[in-house]
Amino acid sequence: MDWQVGTGRRVITPHNDVWLAGYGSKRAAEGAIHDLWVKVLAIRDGGGKTLVMATTDHMGMSRSIYERILEKVRSRYGIQRAEFMLTFSHNHCGPCLTDDLVDYYPSDDEQRRMVTEYTDWMIDQVVDAVGEAMDGLEPARLSMGEGVCTFAVNRRENTEEEVITLRAEGKPLKGAVDHYVPVLAIRDAAGDLRAVLFGYACHPTTLSFNYWCGDYPGFAQINLEDAHPGVDAMFLNACGADANPIPRRELQYCEQYGKMLSDAVEAVLTGPMQPVTGDLAAAFEFIDLDYDELVTRETLLPVANGASALHARWANRMLKMIDEGVVFPTSYEYPVQAWRIGDELTLIAIGGEAVVDYSLRFKKDFGPGTWVCGYANDMAAYVPSRRVWEEGGYEGGRHLDEYGRPAWRWAGDIEDRIAGAVQRVVEAVRAGDG
Repeated sequence: MDWQVGTGRRVITPHNDVWLAGYGSKRAAEGAIHDLWVKVLAIRDGGGKTLVMATTDHMGMSRSIYERILEKVRSRYGIQRAEFMLTFSHNHCGPCLTDDLVDYYPSDDEQRRMVTEYTDWMIDQVVDAVGEAMDGLEPARLSMGEGVCTFAVNRRENTEEEVITLRAEGKPLKGAVDHYVPVLAIRDAAGDLRAVLFGYACHPTTLSFNYWCGDYPGFAQINLEDAHPGVDAMFLNACGADANPIPRRELQYCEQYGKMLSDAVEAVLTGPMQPVTGDLAAAFEFIDLDYDELVTRETLLPVANGASALHARWANRMLKMIDEGVVFPTSYEYPVQAWRIGDELTLIAIGGEAVVDYSLRFKKDFGPGTWVCGYANDMAAYVPSRRVWEEGGYEGGRHLDEYGRPAWRWAGDIEDRIAGAVQRVVEAVRAGDG
């Protein structure tokens, strides 16, 4: 048995008055439905190479947080950039974090202090959970499978009212979705389940109330851990930027979707799964994603004096930077990562809110055993495919301002650039160069 696996976890529910993230408004927490977690999976092959994945119940991790966590993990445990993956569920009932969506909320100095205080504490919890996983490495068996879960809806093509009507009439919904549920099972030497990593492509936006909660991924993890005492269940969000859970806004729907997802995972765990054997490889690349057009004083002034408080905050910050002589970059440094786990599994991880087209494309390009994770290493922004870029709309149009970028839109070659980088990192790990 060549694999060794360790897991670690820490509660990351805030202890101060930091607001909830998402939806661009002040949302002060009134309590908790259940705790938020960071959970870590460490895998080591027979040659001693180790990969570490941290999964969290946060909405988004800024580049600065990722770099801070990576530096601590690298200095304490010797894990290099390609070998470390930081994922976040994109849960909208988690806390605001430093440098993520900085113009999004009407924060004052005290709230910003709370965000900093919580972020600093949270980073230490993530790093400690990594240490627990590294210290707990034990012989293990890996197996993989894929299930199906059907509540995700293409939100660009279907209104909530249409979804309810079409489902009641038994008619198909419109638009691209990715209903696959990748499952990696970790069992000990005796064959007992020790941990499970699973994914799904859908926004965790079932809820919009003011309580800490992991949304449907949180309930799915709780269900699996209740059904398998002592097991660590971990969630990663695939490319669900254009998918919503519908209907939503009620806790019962959140529990229902969590049950649907955990049932899908259980179906995989109780069926035949493919053993994962071999060694590990990892590759990482930053690529420059060009902006379509940088902001100028002339284009910012109407926004700074406009009706949207959110966009006015952004525009005034940009204007202040122009006054201070800041030269805006013409592109953004974007993370692309691939892991090969044994001979059977290739995991691709890309930053930001990637639309479903990326998962569908890469699974087709690279064949069976390819899993695709969005929401990894950097919240970045919405990441449209060429199709979505041409269509425009919220995910593909002029919305980089909400992420604090000095532009409204990506250049139209964004998919080509990302796909080229993914091709390189996948080739590297499949050749064993990672």
